[in-house]
Amino acid sequence: MATVGIESSAHTFGVGVVEDGRVLANVKSMYRISDRGLIPMKVADFHQKHAGAVIRRALKEAGVERVEAVGYTMGPGLGPCLRVGQLSAIVLSRITGAPLYPVNHAAAHVEITRHIYGLRDPLVLYVSGGNSQILGLEDKPQKHYHVYGETFDVGVGNMLDSFARAAKLKPAWGSSVARLAEGGRYIAMPYTVKGMDFTFTGLLTNAMKLLKSGEKRDVAFSLQETAFSMLCEATERALLLTGKREVIASGGVAQSRRLRDMLGVMAKSHGRKFYVAPDEFNSDNGAMIALVAEKMHTAVGMKPKIKGSDYGIKQRYRIEDFMIRWG
Repeated sequence: MATVGIESSAHTFGVGVVEDGRVLANVKSMYRISDRGLIPMKVADFHQKHAGAVIRRALKEAGVERVEAVGYTMGPGLGPCLRVGQLSAIVLSRITGAPLYPVNHAAAHVEITRHIYGLRDPLVLYVSGGNSQILGLEDKPQKHYHVYGETFDVGVGNMLDSFARAAKLKPAWGSSVARLAEGGRYIAMPYTVKGMDFTFTGLLTNAMKLLKSGEKRDVAFSLQETAFSMLCEATERALLLTGKREVIASGGVAQSRRLRDMLGVMAKSHGRKFYVAPDEFNSDNGAMIALVAEKMHTAVGMKPKIKGSDYGIKQRYRIEDFMIRWG
């Protein structure tokens, strides 16, 4: 049973194919982010231009003869970009006769990590461009990811990208900040954690001011260390309060080696195990959407409804509103 998943929430148009939980193909085309950041309509135009070719490449690479189900990212994400993926999925569904499943982007990031390692009940630090949350599965009123803590303002990924643009780094995203930070010295910066919630705008504002007079490398190092320390503190508090035995990091910023190291040390100090998926599945990708769509297709009570409104988009689709009806 082959399931196709289409991801288009931001700068990536990705198409994945899975069969019985195995990834057969994971193809993508990425819009090159300029110094001005993402302009949604331009990114959507890029997706529209490349959608057909990416879908054909994924199907050819997977070598499947029949498509059983099609999934797409319903949200959260940039509206025009989500719309391209949605329409592509509708067309593919009609061509193949396969049922269509709308998937929550954040849940897909978490679920593919949980699937890879066979984890049942991990504590999750979900860190992406648009969001940063501490999550865990809960059963009431229905099984879903409960939000224990989250950012009060911007996601840590967007914060790092904003700093990268201000520092005139190319490309202007978090990995460039990480490279610049190597060998830096720590400068005290605003540190804001409230229970299991956190904020990043004060930290970003301070870092951008320091760019004018401070050593750029030291500012980058201090910004990264402070932001990741905040995330680790809040995650540690959630870990001890929930008593969960495993910790995972997922989402685009989970590709950061420094954040992984810090979380690993924190988890080990409490006798917990830490897991993170390969970078391929932490960056935006179609395989994670396909995997969740396959789980939805085979789960009891998850068959798609007929109404057209069920196949829309939700730019602010909260993860706790997405029900998990599988193990």
